[in-house]
Amino acid sequence: MPKVKKKRVGISIDMTPLVDVAFLLLTFFMLTTKFKPQEEVTLSLPASHSKYKLPESDVITVTFSPEGKLYLGLDSQQLRAQVFGDQNKLKPSIPITLEELPALVQQARSANPKLRAVIKGDRDSMYGPAEDVMNALQKANIARFELVTELERTE
Repeated sequence: MPKVKKKRVGISIDMTPLVDVAFLLLTFFMLTTKFKPQEEVTLSLPASHSKYKLPESDVITVTFSPEGKLYLGLDSQQLRAQVFGDQNKLKPSIPITLEELPALVQQARSANPKLRAVIKGDRDSMYGPAEDVMNALQKANIARFELVTELERTE
């Protein structure tokens, strides 16, 4: 008599827990992601060869548009509340005048002495506003600052 072969039972893996974990991770990353805040003014940055990375924290940013408008930005919401007031703490930057710049920078530096100054300007703007911003920063006893540029593409 021939032996009766047992039927092979296929292996089945329950995918439900894997899908649950994937959706939990997706939800976690969506809820904890910090989106880049929208800037007050859109700039086309000048090109350079420098590969130096700007710091991501402890930064005070002075932005000037081609029209000559100035914006002051701070990276910390608590610092923005101290310097700009509670009504402007959610804004990444606020419009200011050149005369207000030294006082606001000194106030921010007194709250956080580690702040580093960064100047952002449009490539099409004149040199005059950049020089005015540099002079105003020197009035606030800031002799070192960085200029924001885009890395020049070599083809």
